[in-house]
Amino acid sequence: SSRYRIALAEVENALAEHPEVAELAVASSLDPIPGEGVKVFIVMSPQFLSHDQDQLTKEPQQHVKGVTAPYKHPRNAEFVPELPKTIIAKFKQSELQKRSLGGCNRQ
Repeated sequence: SSRYRIALAEVENALAEHPEVAELAVASSLDPIPGEGVKVFIVMSPQFLSHDQDQLTKEPQQHVKGVTAPYKHPRNAEFVPELPKTIIAKFKQSELQKRSLGGCNRQ
């Protein structure tokens, strides 16, 4: 991805369409192979909680590849029970960015 500019909002909008996603946030992440990539934090819809985790990780990636340019898919995904928010219900981007840069769950 280091050769391309990826708009995080575009990835976020594409993923928001997927039925397994109840809520999500997207952050840039360090990817040792191409440089900087995309990491997504996903709160799953309740009906998908019992599904196979490996398949659940692949489905959003395939969805993004299908609705945007293939290089824009998130290579790192973290399924979380909830996203960190401020008292006015905005995502704590600084906390997500720290988590994103701190470690990669490469998928």
